[in-house]
Amino acid sequence: MEAKQFTISKRVVKHAYDLVKSNQGGAGVDSQTLEDFDKNLKDNLYKIWNRLSSGTYFPPPVKAVSIPKKSGGERILGVPTVSDRVAQMVVRLEFEPKVERIFLRDSYGYRPNKSALDAIGITRERCWSYN
Repeated sequence: MEAKQFTISKRVVKHAYDLVKSNQGGAGVDSQTLEDFDKNLKDNLYKIWNRLSSGTYFPPPVKAVSIPKKSGGERILGVPTVSDRVAQMVVRLEFEPKVERIFLRDSYGYRPNKSALDAIGITRERCWSYN
């Protein structure tokens, strides 16, 4: 039996799926909905686990969807497939706890419970505190 390149628990993959399912979301370019994914859940999750843990996972293209902006006009939103959303969540669950502790307190990009508006707020606060 071939050894896996990355150690990823099947439980983590299932937990990732549960988180993705709770967020709902639409189908990606493959038109597969969460309901469709559920019909063959065990095999679908196994494929994701196998490809991630062996290092052979490659994300499929995302579906481009136009959504209206509050200020008028439209912007393009990329909608990944259900499988890719699960794979992304697995990576997040495995990777984020390992790197989060080494970020500086003032790092705001793509961090849990931090946003661009938080960064702007602290910048405003500091601008008024110093000459």
